[in-house]
Amino acid sequence: MRLGGGMTALRPAPTTRTYGVNGIDLAVHEWPAAPASPSHALDAPPLVFAHATGFHGRVFDTIIAQFPAHAAYAIDLRGHGQSGGGPIADWRLVASDVAGFLEQAQISGAIGIGHSMGAHTLLQVAADHPSEFSRLVLFDPVILAPDYYTGPEALFTADNPHPASRRKRDFASPEAMMERFRARDPYCLFDARVFEDYCRHGLVPAASGEGYELACAPEVEASVYASSRSNGAILEAAKTVMLPVLVVRAKASDLTDFKSSPTWPELAAILPQGEDLYRPDRTHFHPFEDPEDAARIIAGMIG
Repeated sequence: MRLGGGMTALRPAPTTRTYGVNGIDLAVHEWPAAPASPSHALDAPPLVFAHATGFHGRVFDTIIAQFPAHAAYAIDLRGHGQSGGGPIADWRLVASDVAGFLEQAQISGAIGIGHSMGAHTLLQVAADHPSEFSRLVLFDPVILAPDYYTGPEALFTADNPHPASRRKRDFASPEAMMERFRARDPYCLFDARVFEDYCRHGLVPAASGEGYELACAPEVEASVYASSRSNGAILEAAKTVMLPVLVVRAKASDLTDFKSSPTWPELAAILPQGEDLYRPDRTHFHPFEDPEDAARIIAGMIG
């Protein structure tokens, strides 16, 4: 593993497998361990990655390249990437999907690395299934202060949909998507390799047979934001997670700004073995802005 001296060459392309869970096919991108010796493989826990809303598992390729001795699994969450499923009404279903995959793949004792909604998801899985993970690294989990969850559950309605529902869905090619987004906020902050992975793997052939469309449909992305109060029980669940959890928080300003941290500053304090790492020099897109820095943080938790 090279950390601090520049990125390693990318690992070979993963194998993408699907797992039948909760009525959908859940796609998981899998990299086998490539250890220096067989004995090393026994000491290297698997790494399980869960992404943010609107993205997909392949945005972690650049980070995963840093850990060749570890088997790695990057999940396309429900309705994202190559996974099935439509709009999401309850975030606990997303956690149930991930738990179903881990059970079928017979993964336990893994290091879970989550970002945004993916970080929320992995913490819920760890609460529900204590043996699945040995440690968690949560980049800016969408877990807010208790009073956030006491408001009306429906943040948006059919008459007042989330703005994500109006996103451009169709593109002639991945290159066209890159051209459209490259200079736009927040994509202009992304590491070039992560940005390209986001675009190349964030499109699927269009249903019309011409061109491409977003793998995460705008109505699915909007539904995730609209249902963000659906799992207020996550705060009580967090108190039961008896394993080391690192909460990496970016700068917080305004929840209407996607670059702002949504994470309750006291989250680490209610985790039995929680540690808070405040990074005001980063935005909510920390793993995309500086994947090498994110890899160093993960490596510190692996030990």
